[in-house]
Amino acid sequence: MTIEAKNYDEKISYGMPTFHFHKNIIHFANYKTHIGLYPGPKAIVTFKDQLKDYKTSIGAIQLPVDQPLPADLIQQIVRYNLSNA
Repeated sequence: MTIEAKNYDEKISYGMPTFHFHKNIIHFANYKTHIGLYPGPKAIVTFKDQLKDYKTSIGAIQLPVDQPLPADLIQQIVRYNLSNA
């Protein structure tokens, strides 16, 4: 995944790889059965209709490892968080 912002940082936050631009944009982690994306609660609420096929919680999305990644949706979420950074 690439971030469409100049001067962003890649760091480890909460023990996970994180894209950071003035604030944490998104964290991600790989698990046995899913990839966890952690864009924060505002993004989950904003994209709730597009996320209906995935397990979500207050600030997390679980993407099954046996399905293609929804790259377009992930980019939209990242852009949303960047615009609110």
